[in-house]
Amino acid sequence: MIEIQRIKERTEEVLAGIGKRNIDATKEIAQIIALDSEWRQNKTQLQQLETEMNSISKQIGILFSTGKQDEAKALKAKTVVLKESLQAHKQSEEQLEKQINNLLFSLPNVCTEDVPKGKDEASNEIIEEFGSSPSLEESSDAHWDLAKEYGLIDFELGVKVTGAGFPFYRGQGARLQRALVSFFLDEAADAGYEEFVSPLMVNENSGKGTGQLPDKEGQMYYIEADDLYMIPTAEVPLTNIYRNVLLPDPNFSIKLTGHTPCFRREAGSYGKDVRGLNRLHQFEKVEIVRIENEENAARALGEMISHVKSLLEKLGLQYRILRLCGGDTGFAAAITYDFEVYSAAQKKWLEVSSVSRFDTFQSNRLKLRYKDENKKSRLCQTLNGSALALPRIMAALLENNQLKDGINVPSCLHKYTGFKKISKNR
Repeated sequence: MIEIQRIKERTEEVLAGIGKRNIDATKEIAQIIALDSEWRQNKTQLQQLETEMNSISKQIGILFSTGKQDEAKALKAKTVVLKESLQAHKQSEEQLEKQINNLLFSLPNVCTEDVPKGKDEASNEIIEEFGSSPSLEESSDAHWDLAKEYGLIDFELGVKVTGAGFPFYRGQGARLQRALVSFFLDEAADAGYEEFVSPLMVNENSGKGTGQLPDKEGQMYYIEADDLYMIPTAEVPLTNIYRNVLLPDPNFSIKLTGHTPCFRREAGSYGKDVRGLNRLHQFEKVEIVRIENEENAARALGEMISHVKSLLEKLGLQYRILRLCGGDTGFAAAITYDFEVYSAAQKKWLEVSSVSRFDTFQSNRLKLRYKDENKKSRLCQTLNGSALALPRIMAALLENNQLKDGINVPSCLHKYTGFKKISKNR
């Protein structure tokens, strides 16, 4: 949620940043400023009425104690009118706050200056590429065929038990999945991230805190009986650990990680781009989350990008980094960098990670603050990234490392898998 003070003091900057998303927020911003002014006027009047009420109450007490009953009763009658006026102003305050918050919750984050303007992924900027595509034979298989051939993943069984987008991993496929999770978590621990095992469901306040609600309400699985949402990413429970928290020390740097299943309805998804592991309703991911002060946020973003790069390089995967344009940047993010790996068999790039900086957008919703050197309360800055999402990593590893007699496993995973090569006879 954008800070009202920022909206009032840097209106043109806010409009320009939202404008990069191809959204004209002029009307909404003007309404927020006008309503805030009205709220402040009402607040001043309310305070004046409260002061007058307190003064009259004291006078009534004195008059009664000195035997001036008639004067006291006359003043008491006046308090009835004041109480009605006070109640009306309090109701106005609540209504104005509700109107302001509804508008603020409807606005996406302000894109940074580095974010290119654009409508969709066609305007994303490729800022870095690493590695080269493996030389595969023309007859090489896509991962869904490899998964069936080697008995690694059973998509049909998932359809039988649950539905499309809920695969079973089995045998060496299950071990490879577990190996990737362990590898990612160990690498995060080595980088200083504290591991959490979090709940897989969150309440509405948690969804609002990180910006999934109301923006992605239709994309989240909702459990009506308990008024809970299945998490779309570990970012939601991890960041909400610090909801309504005031950090006392200005010299903080909080690094969290967690492995969770992720649940996404992905409504409207269809076609070849969702085949196999390309798009699922349930998948596993290791998430990294940072909470920083304003001075450290840019450095933290760079460190997170470097961390993801190191994972992909250790896995031996060709990748590229994209800076997303405004139209492709998520609702809550101020800037996002996507990582894509190349699928040699599918001959296409697959997104495997998004690293985002949210500035104070989430912390304002979360009421997550810290005390600076002058003991002044300030909003923290939040960041998060996939490190990594497993399905498309698995797809690229299977496809890019396939041989005639098996599938090679990257050396960094050997101690976790217990095998160096996937073969049919295991």
